[in-house]
Amino acid sequence: MSKVEIVANSSAEETRIALIEDGRLAEFFWERKSASSQFLVGNIYCGRVANVLPGMDAAFVNIGYEKNAYLYITDVLIQDRGKPIDHILKKDQKVMVQVIKDTIGTKGMKITMNVNIPGRYLVLTPYQRQVHVSKHLEDPGEHERLAEAVTSALPAHIGAIVRTEAEGVSSEEIKREAKYLMKLWDTIHKKFEHADGPRLLYKELDLAHQVARDILSEDVAVYLVDSPQVYRDLEAFVEEVAPHLKNRLMLYNKRPPIFGAFGIETELVKMLRTHIPLKSGGVIVVQEAESITMIDVNTARFVGATTQEETVTQTNIEAAQEVARQLRLRNIGGIIVIDFIDMRREVNRRKVLEAFRQALKNDRAKVKIHPITKLGLVEMTRERKRESNVVFLTDACETCQGSGRVLSKETLLLKVGRELGNLLEGRAVNAVRINVPPPMARYLKENQQRFEGALNGKASRIAIQEDMNLPWEEYKIVLE
Repeated sequence: MSKVEIVANSSAEETRIALIEDGRLAEFFWERKSASSQFLVGNIYCGRVANVLPGMDAAFVNIGYEKNAYLYITDVLIQDRGKPIDHILKKDQKVMVQVIKDTIGTKGMKITMNVNIPGRYLVLTPYQRQVHVSKHLEDPGEHERLAEAVTSALPAHIGAIVRTEAEGVSSEEIKREAKYLMKLWDTIHKKFEHADGPRLLYKELDLAHQVARDILSEDVAVYLVDSPQVYRDLEAFVEEVAPHLKNRLMLYNKRPPIFGAFGIETELVKMLRTHIPLKSGGVIVVQEAESITMIDVNTARFVGATTQEETVTQTNIEAAQEVARQLRLRNIGGIIVIDFIDMRREVNRRKVLEAFRQALKNDRAKVKIHPITKLGLVEMTRERKRESNVVFLTDACETCQGSGRVLSKETLLLKVGRELGNLLEGRAVNAVRINVPPPMARYLKENQQRFEGALNGKASRIAIQEDMNLPWEEYKIVLE
């Protein structure tokens, strides 16, 4: 069993959360407060049908944003499936929809009419009658007990999915959550009935609470938080949804900053690189594009095997394990093609594929892997609900020494703000001067008020100066 730790860094601008498994960074989540950076997956809206396109079996729905959301025929209400989309939806029709995929590249949001409301133990499915129990709950007796508890607590026309976390939880607690989710659904439905145009009906929990709901479990040793306010909010939330796990919550109030103390900042820098070295001497190269991600495994000078075939197989197995980790860490989704080093023997190709499948067992995203070809290619798909971490945190660049990406202005601004806050911890100065490249200087000046939280009265003024000699991503903070 892996040792799992959750480490959360929160500020007025953003929340960053790291999932650590056996001492290694396994997943990284982030949430920014600025409107342009917010994620909408899970939100439920009242929308208006803008266009119905029978030829595409799709419709576009206005949910209140500049770009209309995309509704495919498979995401209409279950009872309407099989009908042509223009027999189901009409222009200007009012519909309740839920975002299932954020805007990715040039593709707009994807929505469904089959909304669901997640809890800790259950997911309420108002438009489905059946109660389904997670396939990971293998005990037939437990399966039946949970299904009966949920069925008895919900109206006959309302369905639910029982999550793995429900195993061993008392029937009374399961019923309590079912009734709570049902009450929440009634509130959402009433808002929809009274809504006249596009509006938000239900907002998904913020990131820190989502992690507490979906990831915090008996397998987690600690959920460490560096914000007293977030800690208090989580304490109340966990007391309500999982009181037996309240002792896993801890407040971090030491030096150095929490991500630095756990070595996470260093790992995040590595995450943004295209080349990942392997212990055997091999290298993995990750190249992300909007429609596909290509991953190349390059050969190694491995001395632990006695033949070239064994060397290649061992390198590929190590690469398969690291690729699985990188997919989770970078949150890479969509179509992925992995080019392993060629292996002559079928038995070795099977070994590599099995190692890859095993390494993906902890991945919570839906994954489909196709058999490895004679040329060592593996095609796969991984569930994608939002941009990858690399794409979101960086911008494309033509002069970045081959990586293709550099930190975005917003990412750099937040990085400067964090470092400034850390430097001013426990001290007061007359002024602060920040030297940055000219394009970044303009962006910082436009957003200078966002540094006020970091200053917090510890400096009377802040000056932002252009420095032509500084390359992008570099800056200097001077305390005066």
